[in-house]
Amino acid sequence: MKILIKIVKKIKDLVCPPATQDVELNTKNRDAAVQAEHIQYGPLNVDQPENYWKDIADAWNTSEEAAKKSLCGNCVAFDISPRMKQCMPGETSDEDGELGYCWMHHFKCHSVRSCRTWAKGGPIKQDNKSGEWQSKAKLEESAWSGPGPLAEPIEET
Repeated sequence: MKILIKIVKKIKDLVCPPATQDVELNTKNRDAAVQAEHIQYGPLNVDQPENYWKDIADAWNTSEEAAKKSLCGNCVAFDISPRMKQCMPGETSDEDGELGYCWMHHFKCHSVRSCRTWAKGGPIKQDNKSGEWQSKAKLEESAWSGPGPLAEPIEET
């Protein structure tokens, strides 16, 4: 019982990731993930993906059909836990899927998109797992200027 109480207290102490609260920061991190050659977050328009799935399939040396099954929605870093849903700006689902938080690249991402750093094992659905990812992400920084926990902090102006 003491362990459960400690876990609950720790989760209560967790804050929302900065990009869930700051549209400018979220956009900056997302755009950096779109442009980064090693990430290539997309497709921009899920209804008209152009060559996105072909390109990512080529990068992974697999078929387009297989690539289309490797989505943010089933990525190990995609957080849709109850606590993360509270960090989101209102309703975060549509007919295609839902918005979650990417712990790899620090922005709100949509479940039907993907990127080249996709990893099997998700999504994160439990608050305790969300807290583990947050502690690994070292959220001491108030903001990031690009994808990943090693990105440079945004300079104050």
